[in-house]
Amino acid sequence: MSLIRYQLPEASNWPSFDRLSTVRDEIDRLFDLSWPTRDSGLFSGWSPALDVHDDKENFVVHLELPGMKKEDINLSLHDGMLTVSGERKQEREQKNGGSFRSERYFGKFQRSVTLPALVDASKVSASYKDGVLIVTLPKSEEAKPKQIEVSVS
Repeated sequence: MSLIRYQLPEASNWPSFDRLSTVRDEIDRLFDLSWPTRDSGLFSGWSPALDVHDDKENFVVHLELPGMKKEDINLSLHDGMLTVSGERKQEREQKNGGSFRSERYFGKFQRSVTLPALVDASKVSASYKDGVLIVTLPKSEEAKPKQIEVSVS
């Protein structure tokens, strides 16, 4: 009896692996052609972080907009969708030399949030403090949870 060392089969001998690599190459090529780069326009703006909270009476939206003036922020509510847009202007004060590092985003932005229930548009309020925009959207009477009493007969 002789011992033969086990050898892993080569993937190139398996025709299914060859086809999978061709499919992978085609998918990679598709994404390379159609995926926009940061400079192509789709990602040329920036998108502020936001949180949406729900309580019995209101939806509350918090948006991080540091360094912005309230005049540069626009709010709209249409068909149950809250849209916040604006523009953060770049402040350039370079006397000598160029930037060593630049990580802050500037330019236009727009965030839209579809609300899960109807709101009373006449009672919507917004405040802006310490770079955080807080939008309070009171739920309409139809959207508020109702307590139903059960009667015993």
